Amino acid sequence: MPAIPPPEQNGAPGSCTDGADLTSQSEQTAPTPLSYPTPLLRFKIQDLSSNGAKRFLHSIDAATILTSAIHTVLDTLTPKQEGTPNVRSITLVLRDFPGVAYTAGKDIDFEHKEIHLSTSYIEDIQLDRSKSEITGVLVHEMVHVWQWNGCGECNSGLIEGVADWVRLKAGLGPPHWKRRAKDCKWDDGYDVTGYFLESLEEKFGKDIVVKINQKLREKYVEARFWKEMFEGKDVNELWESYASELVDAEPEDDKKQEAPEEATAQQKER
Repeated sequence: MPAIPPPEQNGAPGSCTDGADLTSQSEQTAPTPLSYPTPLLRFKIQDLSSNGAKRFLHSIDAATILTSAIHTVLDTLTPKQEGTPNVRSITLVLRDFPGVAYTAGKDIDFEHKEIHLSTSYIEDIQLDRSKSEITGVLVHEMVHVWQWNGCGECNSGLIEGVADWVRLKAGLGPPHWKRRAKDCKWDDGYDVTGYFLESLEEKFGKDIVVKINQKLREKYVEARFWKEMFEGKDVNELWESYASELVDAEPEDDKKQEAPEEATAQQKER
């Protein structure tokens, strides 16, 4: 798929000269604002009478939220807007189904995307969190529209983790989310992997997840993917380091509370 060219800049930097109009010069050297892709946006509601649909329409303007989500995702995941997939249309579908949401491409043309959002889920959201939760879910799903997937070979946990990493970066994580590694694996996905990616960003640079996404334009082979990205380190090695850091950061009271449970478990094993 062709890449979107980087933005051009107007003018060129230079030194001030006598009598120069500094304001004019500043304007001439300012970079041209990024031009976002503009796929056709559609909105479908299966049942207007459902409580979930009513809640959505009361809380959200569909055109505004979809456009904002596109900008949030592209600013975070592809800040220079280089190497984004071609997307011709995005349809938001509100309907009743188990679960929360999912994103898919149409079989006849994968450049047309559909985001399905469950009206039952919307209905169950705490009332004062309706707007922020719906926005967070739609940002997560919008990532799936624009992210790369390692030619279909990428671990699904990493795919979902990148989506929640963007949600975290946008300040849209629910209040119950927190970093955790106990009884978890790096590729559990969603917030578990999202926080893991955030920790890698802190260690290896703020653009590391952007680079991960760009590398996923190639076929994903886990045995070499992480080592090529992280100075020869395997993903399990990175995860173990992250998990140990979380344990070290736990308050002593929390560790003491876990001790009796661990002792009981050891007694049972004996």
